[in-house]
Amino acid sequence: MSGEQDERRFDRKIAEFGIRIKDADQWKVQDDVFDEVTLLALYRLAHKKRLTTFGGPISTGKEGNVFYGEKDGKPLAIKIYMIRTANFRAMTEYMDGDPRFAHVRRSRKEIIFAWTRKEFSNLKRAGKAGIPVPEPYSFDRNILLMGFLGEGQVPFPQIREVELPDAETTYREIVGFIEALFSRARLVHGDLSEYNILYGDRPYLIDMGQAVTPDHPRALHFLVRDIRNINRFFSDKCEVMGEQEIFQRIAGGRFAGP
Repeated sequence: MSGEQDERRFDRKIAEFGIRIKDADQWKVQDDVFDEVTLLALYRLAHKKRLTTFGGPISTGKEGNVFYGEKDGKPLAIKIYMIRTANFRAMTEYMDGDPRFAHVRRSRKEIIFAWTRKEFSNLKRAGKAGIPVPEPYSFDRNILLMGFLGEGQVPFPQIREVELPDAETTYREIVGFIEALFSRARLVHGDLSEYNILYGDRPYLIDMGQAVTPDHPRALHFLVRDIRNINRFFSDKCEVMGEQEIFQRIAGGRFAGP
């Protein structure tokens, strides 16, 4: 089946669900994203009236793609984890040892479904702790619906693409987010860097699927890595604190770095 035929098939399927396609000419449908499992999840979300418009891509990643969407005119971010191509083996590094997901079977599909639930749960916890993250709205199988971070239909840029007006204030704000995640949300981001912090009116943390609880066996190692990545990014922009100083302020005890 040609790419054009695939797109027409997808358009027909989505129309059957009652979802309006927005700006379809801006993007191409990929087979590894819109498989039957994903189409079923889209149908269920549309049936529940959680989604009314499907738009173009916001970002692409190793594990999933994010698309613009709307619910009755309200902007959404639609994150779709790819069943066929997501690196589910790497996902297990974060799933193993997390008591919230100890029951999950180790099939590719079950891991990815659990990862979607995990990101939804982590975003809930982070938001309740006052950390600026996308607001999680709903999920089904491998699809997560979240608040859209941007203006109009344009997403906020990654922080690495921004000329920061006050780098030191932003740096200390992000260190504060890491601390609040640990102390109030009881989470460690686990993959924090300039690639998953967006900057609009302030910095926002995204990509929370891999975040683990502090009782995860590798939580403190992930915490050190987050601290190190943020210090590396800001080291040529402002004066940064020592890794050990930040770690002990957040977690106390013995420094988990090399």
